[in-house]
Amino acid sequence: INMSFGKGYSPEKSLVDQAAAYAITKGVLLIHASGNEGADLATAPNFPTPVAVDGGRFSEWIEVGATSWHGADSLVASFSNYGQHAVDVFAPGVDILSTVPGGGYERESGTSMAAPVVSGVAALLMSYYPSLTAADVKRIILETATRRDIEVILPGGEGRARFATLSSTGGVVNAYEALRRAEAIAGSRQ
Repeated sequence: INMSFGKGYSPEKSLVDQAAAYAITKGVLLIHASGNEGADLATAPNFPTPVAVDGGRFSEWIEVGATSWHGADSLVASFSNYGQHAVDVFAPGVDILSTVPGGGYERESGTSMAAPVVSGVAALLMSYYPSLTAADVKRIILETATRRDIEVILPGGEGRARFATLSSTGGVVNAYEALRRAEAIAGSRQ
């Protein structure tokens, strides 16, 4: 499930947690846009989050930040939320050509453009290799992300950091490598 929404509070978090837990029992991988406040999610959470009210963590959940095409030190989109323990992976999210209500196409930017990129990779893997579980697909996407250990401008423009420290993978989703890994894993199970 692609989730391109978020907010700074969750008045009924336990109900959201129940829905997430139910989806996971049905083999669903939850993929969520990290938000567009340029904030470190360690100090400014964007709900829903993969951390449940009881302190547990939803394992089949991927939190996605946005990258930009504006150059190496601007790899992270200026608006993207980030966090080494809160964001899992980054994906293109600036000037993405997308459909719009009423028909047609427009260029849009946001983590709501980046999350569908990761959702698309997950859908590709699951459709070609239906024996893969949601946990397999998450692991493949995170393990095959292209690591970038470069210094970047922090979202919001206040300071610099190593890109590798802005998410758990320190990487950008890589559909080709994910597909190769999925093929190897699915092939080894036959």
